[in-house]
Amino acid sequence: MTCGNLLCGCIGLVMALRGHLEIAAWLIGVAALLDFGDGFVARLVGVSGPFGKELDSLADVVTFGVLPATIVFQLCWFQDLGNISYLAFLIAILSALRLAKFNIDTRQSDQFIGVPTPANAMLIAAFPLMGRYQPQFDAFWQNDIGLGMLIAFSFMLVAEVPLFALKFKSFGWAENRMKYSFLLASILLLLFLQFAGIPLIILLYIVLSLINK
Repeated sequence: MTCGNLLCGCIGLVMALRGHLEIAAWLIGVAALLDFGDGFVARLVGVSGPFGKELDSLADVVTFGVLPATIVFQLCWFQDLGNISYLAFLIAILSALRLAKFNIDTRQSDQFIGVPTPANAMLIAAFPLMGRYQPQFDAFWQNDIGLGMLIAFSFMLVAEVPLFALKFKSFGWAENRMKYSFLLASILLLLFLQFAGIPLIILLYIVLSLINK
C-alpha cells in the first residue's frame, strides 16, 4: 500500500508535467487513502515497524511534497507568473522538512505539530478539481494572490502548532467528541460544496485544534 502511494505520486508527476492537473489531483486523493490505510493494515497484521515508517515518509515526500509543488508550479505557469512560479517548490522543501521532523519528534505520537503533508496536498489538489468541476469558484484562486496564498499556507507544515490526529484508541463519544464532530462537518461540507469544501475542511481542522489546545 505504501508503494502504491509512491506509484500514485510518480504517475501524478507525469500527468502534472503533461498538463493533466485534474488526473494528478485525483491520484493525490487515491494516495491519501492508501496512506491512511497502510499504517492500520500494518498494525492489524503485525508488520508495523521502523522500516515501514521510513518507507512511508519517502513515499510521502514524493506524493504529498513534490507532486503538489509541481501542480502549483503548473498553475502559476499557466497564469503567466514567469519565474515566480519556481517558488512553488518551497512546498516540496517544507514537506521534506516536515516529514523528517515527524520521524524524530516524540511529541507527535498522538498529535501533529504542524499541518500533515497529506492534508496540505489535498488542499492543493482541490483547486485543479474545482477548476474542472466547479469553475464558478475560479475567481477566488486563479490569480497571483490566490496562488501565493497556497504557497504561503505550506509554511504551516513546519509551524509549531499542535493539531489533533484522527487516531482512535476507543470509539466512545465522550473521548472522541471533537473528532466525530469534525468528521461529520467534513462530510456535510463535501456533500454541499464538493471540492470547494476541502479548503474549508482544512481550515476547520486547524481552528478546532486551536480551540482544543
